Amino acid sequence: MSGIRRVSILGSTGSIGRNTLDIILRHPGSFEVAALASGSDWETIVSQAKIFKPAFVAIHKEESASRARDLLKGSDIGVLAGIDGILEAASTDRADIVVSSIVGAAGIMPTYTAVAAGKIVALANKEALVAAGRIIIEEAKRTGASIIPVDSEHSAVFQTLMGQDRSAVRKVILTASGGPFFGKDKDFLTGVTPEMALNHPRWKMGPKVTVDSATMMNKGLEVIEASWIFDLPAEEIEVLIHPQSIVHSMVEYVDGSVLAQMGITDMRIPIAFALSYPDRLDLTLDPLDLVAVGRLDFHKPDLEKFPCLALAFDALERGNGIPAVMNAANEIAVESFLSGDLPFTGIADVVRAVMDDPPDFDNQTLSGILRGDQLTRKAARAVIGLHGET
Repeated sequence: MSGIRRVSILGSTGSIGRNTLDIILRHPGSFEVAALASGSDWETIVSQAKIFKPAFVAIHKEESASRARDLLKGSDIGVLAGIDGILEAASTDRADIVVSSIVGAAGIMPTYTAVAAGKIVALANKEALVAAGRIIIEEAKRTGASIIPVDSEHSAVFQTLMGQDRSAVRKVILTASGGPFFGKDKDFLTGVTPEMALNHPRWKMGPKVTVDSATMMNKGLEVIEASWIFDLPAEEIEVLIHPQSIVHSMVEYVDGSVLAQMGITDMRIPIAFALSYPDRLDLTLDPLDLVAVGRLDFHKPDLEKFPCLALAFDALERGNGIPAVMNAANEIAVESFLSGDLPFTGIADVVRAVMDDPPDFDNQTLSGILRGDQLTRKAARAVIGLHGET
């Protein structure tokens, strides 16, 4: 890899952000941290700033930014606050690559801003393309921005498409671990607690993503994201449960060939690939031991037990802002589940109810999508309120 790549990390205090900084720490002289951004975790971002010395940090919450400013006083590190600070981190001229890993709809505007600035965007935020895929992809074409996926599944597809004739693709096969409840019956799911849902068997992720994995909404979001990244209709995307999480995804070609990308379950692998593309970094991680793995199993998902995946395919086929509605309703439902106000199986019920009666908004503009997100959240809260009364 030639030259130093300057990196801005949106969501530096989360799982993806921390792993990104670990990679940068392992490769001195290859990367420079230009900016760090977080929602409110001022203690972690201050610690990161002292190690990596970015030009500035941005914290969305004003009170947290004020505390960070006090602790970084006397250094050359600036502290920005609010959404304007986050957007500055997304578009700063100091950065070549922007890692977009802010969780949820909060990452839509920063991702769009990075794309509008013509950056290389290492995309770890699914919701940006789920809610505003057409708008972001069109803007990337206009500015020449590159979107390199960080999700292990999309990175796998990206890698297996390298050097191939895209017109020869028959379908993309996204693999899913199945989450903590694979093999459990429907009755079991009615008693799932937040603690149970957060105990993922393979991956270490934030709470929202982990619950989405348990409901399989995470895979649904990935289906919609894959549709935009790889320009595929819903019928050319398949999902298979693969409990070992060794095959991260596959591409089937018209001649019957199936190419797969495999590896251990460590997010530093796809992150590093996005940072160094088209080169590869030596991560000195444990190698994949297929003999120790022993077997690779694949199963079709049960859409009756995990209806969120079916809802995502429905949203993709309907289009016209419905994916944004689905995403916002799911975020509110997951929040309510984690706070104990909604049962696990109620997450899909809430999403379905709001999708069946979506709010009216302009889905052709980013401002309209963001307004639709807010209207949907209000509608989802109303549905949850009714749920609680029954």
